[in-house]
Amino acid sequence: MSVKSDYAARAVLGLARHFPKQDALRVEDLATDKNIPANYLVQILIELKAQGIARSVRGKEGGYLLARAPTEITLADVLRAVHGTVFDTPALNDAECAPELRGAWRRLQQTMETSAESITFQQLLDESTAKEKMYYI
Repeated sequence: MSVKSDYAARAVLGLARHFPKQDALRVEDLATDKNIPANYLVQILIELKAQGIARSVRGKEGGYLLARAPTEITLADVLRAVHGTVFDTPALNDAECAPELRGAWRRLQQTMETSAESITFQQLLDESTAKEKMYYI
């Protein structure tokens, strides 16, 4: 996984926290909150927007918000939006790579796809809420 993957997931999680309010977050605020360089975040948000994960609002109250509910966005969606795939390695198409190793890379790819597809941003929000409740008990 790359830094870009991490930043994209952080950004979507930040937007997911504001989804119920339907208020757009300014890039600067999201960047500061999630500790992501603002210029890099803009590029990531453009990619997320192109894939229907985020949308932008113009004007004084403008910014970005989720285009779909957090229940409908998986970690796999975010990874595909910024990389085109959940997991890739040149070895999958390398004739010089031993067949048994290529098979292992394919199994890893399938496992990561399945796992990333099963994780929604609503689940991540719910985990965060559960931790907050436990902290205050």
